[in-house]
Amino acid sequence: MKRIVVVAAVAGLGLTGLGATSAQAASPSAGTAGGFNPSAAKWHACPADFVQTVHDLYDALYPVSKIVQCAELSVPMDYAKPQGKKITLQLTRTPHTGSGAAKGDIVVNPGGPGGGGALFGPRVFAQNSAPMREAYNVIGFDPRGVGMSVPALSCDPNYTNAPRPDYGTGDRASVNTWLKLSKGYAEACGKADKTGLLNHIKTIDSVNDVESIRRALGNKKLDYYGASYGTYLGSTYATVYPKNVGKMVLDGNVGPSDAWYEANLNQDIQFDINIDYYFGWVAKYDSVYHLGTTQKQVRSFFYDLRAKLKNKPLYYTDPDSGQTLAVGPDELTDVILNAGYRRSQAVWHGYAAALSAYKAGDTATFAQTYGAPTTGGSDDNGYAVYLGVQCTDVQWPLSWNKWQRDNERIDKKHPFETWANAWYNAPCLYWPAKAGKPVNIGHTRDLPRNILMFQSTADAATPYAGALEMHRRLKGSRLVVQDGDRTHCIVHRGSAQVDAYFDAYFLRGERPEQSTVHVPQLGDPTPPSTATARTLSGSQKAAQLKADVIR
Repeated sequence: MKRIVVVAAVAGLGLTGLGATSAQAASPSAGTAGGFNPSAAKWHACPADFVQTVHDLYDALYPVSKIVQCAELSVPMDYAKPQGKKITLQLTRTPHTGSGAAKGDIVVNPGGPGGGGALFGPRVFAQNSAPMREAYNVIGFDPRGVGMSVPALSCDPNYTNAPRPDYGTGDRASVNTWLKLSKGYAEACGKADKTGLLNHIKTIDSVNDVESIRRALGNKKLDYYGASYGTYLGSTYATVYPKNVGKMVLDGNVGPSDAWYEANLNQDIQFDINIDYYFGWVAKYDSVYHLGTTQKQVRSFFYDLRAKLKNKPLYYTDPDSGQTLAVGPDELTDVILNAGYRRSQAVWHGYAAALSAYKAGDTATFAQTYGAPTTGGSDDNGYAVYLGVQCTDVQWPLSWNKWQRDNERIDKKHPFETWANAWYNAPCLYWPAKAGKPVNIGHTRDLPRNILMFQSTADAATPYAGALEMHRRLKGSRLVVQDGDRTHCIVHRGSAQVDAYFDAYFLRGERPEQSTVHVPQLGDPTPPSTATARTLSGSQKAAQLKADVIR
């Protein structure tokens, strides 16, 4: 998936499988973790601030903060030189609750690229069913460059200070502005990289890291759950190390032959469709939100507001903290984008309620939901690593004319996210590290034929067509499809049928007999009562939204 933004946060989707004719041909470092023998993972108490974060986020589901453990794993920066410079990966283990030995260790990845996985381990464990918690340890890890791993990449924390220049519609002024900003960010990343990490942050490097994690755990086989970009990481691992795969679940699947550039254009189309559907849902509950009785009316309200904020951004200073927030057209777009990622009462209601508050003159609630700080910057680690991986996994087009033509073509019918997405990725035009060739997913001997996949048909971050291609490439895989659902990644998202397939696979090794099985979507959410909505302050609503998006 792309951007989950409540307070500028980053996630992502996936990449390509073109170019190489075999796993070993894909990259000089493909499959070279065999030349490195990691030390065994040594588990210890996690830092107090990390434990507190786990407590705040997940203990309402299960008291994981009381049991989570940490370990640091030293791995080569360049696996072609296993005795050379080392970097450190941060690992977490949430141990099983059953008596006796665990059934296994499930290594998990939340996507991105750039997503922090140290926290994802406790989250998956907390969301697991009681039988799964009894049986399995869950292993999270911050990928190279991310979070508590060392070094962690940050390029320009002030890049997201609000209000940012309007994304525009491909007009000359916005293009000139954003090309300059994009080049500046890429150059800042080059200056910030003091260790040479940018040359060794491709997916294949993380694949070799996952192999090192398997060895450090002492496991003969890798049990794995990957979401979003994590499906690309997992399927690449299965191609490079096919004999080492135990059980593997891929949830919210990328299209292997969509090089990153095309994948982002495909996203733009489905996000526009999903946001228009959301506007229709808001119109259905006009008695709550008062933004219009038809999808067209709500849509017009949104785009009119975006145009108004372009001309005059909204500023709000919190009376308690003194912090000033701003909402311009970019901030409005980036935040409401979350409604295109998942069907959820907190997300769908929270954003609509904040728009309704703006219409009623409540700028505090509106700013606390959609605003970003005007000074002080924000953590750009996830974004920096997202670009670091994406820009070097495969070569992006270097001709701006091609970008201009393609984005103008998409924008004519699907304007919601097109230019926002283009500028999000535009630093790849100037990236200060050489691009490689990706692994040809599924093209290998001994490909494991026991993989289980999950996908919703209206997923915007990883569109359905890409999942079908992944399913074809991973011969012997099984695909569980949630028809009509707009949620990105569907395990642990409220469907008992989906979660039953997940549990049956890990606990008993059972998969559907058919190549593809279908489960119904969950119904769209219903807004809470108007009275309930009015009792929540803007900050409380924002907190609810943040918790719901993270979970």
